[in-house]
Amino acid sequence: MNTYSPVPADLKHEWFVVDATDKVLGRLATAIAHRLRGKHKPGFAPHMDGGDFIVVVNATKIKVTGDKMNKKMYYKHTLYPGGIKSRTLKEMLEKNPELVIIQAVRGMLPKNRLSRQIIKKLKVFPGPDHTHAAQKPQALDL
Repeated sequence: MNTYSPVPADLKHEWFVVDATDKVLGRLATAIAHRLRGKHKPGFAPHMDGGDFIVVVNATKIKVTGDKMNKKMYYKHTLYPGGIKSRTLKEMLEKNPELVIIQAVRGMLPKNRLSRQIIKKLKVFPGPDHTHAAQKPQALDL
């Protein structure tokens, strides 16, 4: 008996839409990362992108436990001396709620070239409307 290794013709990418209303950020991100990577499929191969496309709507309505809304910090550096910028989770949700979910999922993917390809299959929208109706995404309850 030989070990099965999928070829690109075997891979089928489906589209799913996830409503993030009242979902806990970390648990939502782990479920999304699992689906994006394709680990839920029986033909999973760690060296290939066999996962599905995920559309997340209502990104502004996520929940977090404890006092993370005020204490969780997001940092970026401008590459100039003393150029570190920081924002709380509350400020990030007001300014750019899509980035919160994208960064949480990106942190749960492997750190390689494949993950940069996989994260492009995640589409996040702050409100209930999205632009991927033509792909006929199925509702996914996580």
